[in-house]
Amino acid sequence: MRVLVLFACLSVGCLAQRPKPCTSPALLTGSLSVSTQNEKLMAYAKYTYDALGMRIRLKEFGSYKNKTFHIDVLLLYKQGVMFKINNKDQTCCKKSLSADFHPLAIPQTASLLGQIVIGSSSGPGQGVLVNSWGGELQMKNKTAKYMSTVTEIGCIPVTTLFHTCKSGWMVTSFFNNVIGIADPQQLIPPHFCESATLDEEVDDEPVTFFNLF
Repeated sequence: MRVLVLFACLSVGCLAQRPKPCTSPALLTGSLSVSTQNEKLMAYAKYTYDALGMRIRLKEFGSYKNKTFHIDVLLLYKQGVMFKINNKDQTCCKKSLSADFHPLAIPQTASLLGQIVIGSSSGPGQGVLVNSWGGELQMKNKTAKYMSTVTEIGCIPVTTLFHTCKSGWMVTSFFNNVIGIADPQQLIPPHFCESATLDEEVDDEPVTFFNLF
């Protein structure tokens, strides 16, 4: 009888420890890399992420369709505008931002694929425990597959794989993440953007991870 009680307690303990979908910190600063399967995109970016104010700053450079590029953008979802910033020339291009803001999070409908250790579990400080999730998202009358990996403690993003018909598999890797905003000025349009007028022209720009937000 005691064995059965002990087994039941252990079973409840295991179930209680099962990972659950989570939301990443509302304020994050760090770096990321992006590559796509079909569009020949490889890029590196520094990002500033504010889920409270629905603002994202991306300073990105890389190669797209065999051409190098550099993009500095500030996405202001509450205002529905995006600023393309050129600090060297002190110029700014203002465009409409029609996409909805979605915070960095594991959807509640995601399925747990597994829990693994990145690095080694042989000794303290040699590895990081992460959870991998997968599922499908509804996007403009079509579904897209995804797989996201976040840390067990803190729900810090590690990698995200996202599949679209245009790009194929898009792989985003996060690193050097810091909780908080290192430089709040990064989320405020520069003074030379105040006189920028709204440009309705559509650009042929590379897809990045934050285009999905």
